[in-house]
Amino acid sequence: MTSFPTAVATFDCGDIRLQSGMTLPNAKIVYATYGTLNAARDNVVVYPTSYCAQHMDIDWLIGPDGVLDPTRWFVVIPNMFGNGLSTSPSTATFPYDKGSFPAITTWDNVMQQRRLLRETFGVETVAMVYGWSMGAQQAYHWGALFGDAVARIVVNCGSARTAPHNKVFLEGVKATLTTDPNWTGDHFRAHPERGLRAMGRVYAGWALSQTFYREETWRQLGFGSLEDFLVGSWEANFTRRAGDDVLCQLRTWQAGDIAANDRFGGDLKATLGAIEARVLLMPSATDLYFQTADNRLELPFLKRGRLLEIPSMWGHRAGNPRGNPVDTAFIASAVHELLDMA
Repeated sequence: MTSFPTAVATFDCGDIRLQSGMTLPNAKIVYATYGTLNAARDNVVVYPTSYCAQHMDIDWLIGPDGVLDPTRWFVVIPNMFGNGLSTSPSTATFPYDKGSFPAITTWDNVMQQRRLLRETFGVETVAMVYGWSMGAQQAYHWGALFGDAVARIVVNCGSARTAPHNKVFLEGVKATLTTDPNWTGDHFRAHPERGLRAMGRVYAGWALSQTFYREETWRQLGFGSLEDFLVGSWEANFTRRAGDDVLCQLRTWQAGDIAANDRFGGDLKATLGAIEARVLLMPSATDLYFQTADNRLELPFLKRGRLLEIPSMWGHRAGNPRGNPVDTAFIASAVHELLDMA
């Protein structure tokens, strides 16, 4: 029993023209809300989903004593297109389903999220956009595209543009997944369990640091052996998802770039300089693919940016520290401080 109201609903976007020029018909965003919208409609925190995550996977940090306090803030989690809840290859109708599902960009996601807040709740300004990983890329897009409408953004283990090495990492994940015998060349004819299990094992080596494994920190999460951790955490996580959805979001991630639109014409420095929001960059010291170096290169071009590295052995997962109270407390302290700033 929670001490704050929660709800799950669907926003009908209609037929939307995507950044690629393709149309996504009858598009829908499934979203969850936590807390109460105040009379001024100015206590909204947007919390976008991350890669392969759905709202119930990331809402653990919402609570009166959590990173996001729903007794003070109205937290909205919009599920990304392609995550299996919002419109995805696995839910779209012919001829836009499976391998014919159109390419989705982060721009496409945040434009519809903005509509969701305006048309459903009458919200014009957002107190904060908080995101981890692909959610952090969405937070950066909110800051760049919507100007004064966004007061603060938290970029937690993310970047303004997907780095070349990050893209190469994802190419390895994609190549592993598509070796599944159910891969036809453009979609999966059946659930690719073998490929998803293999993908989980590859991903496990990238998402956590060498020190995490050397010190057998997986025991802190209740696993009795390394194999137990690989099967019970990583294989289990990815085999829940449809293979075509996993690939859809992977392509969105690879294309991540806040400057890749008609307004900014690919000029990343100018795009960073256009962000009016307070920006808290929170990389993990041991992240192997969203590296602190990327945020350090972005910082000089931000008007009101701060870089605060998470001193953690948990690699990329330091930014989503379920079962990791030290990093949770570190993030919560920094976020609460940011939210208290005028």
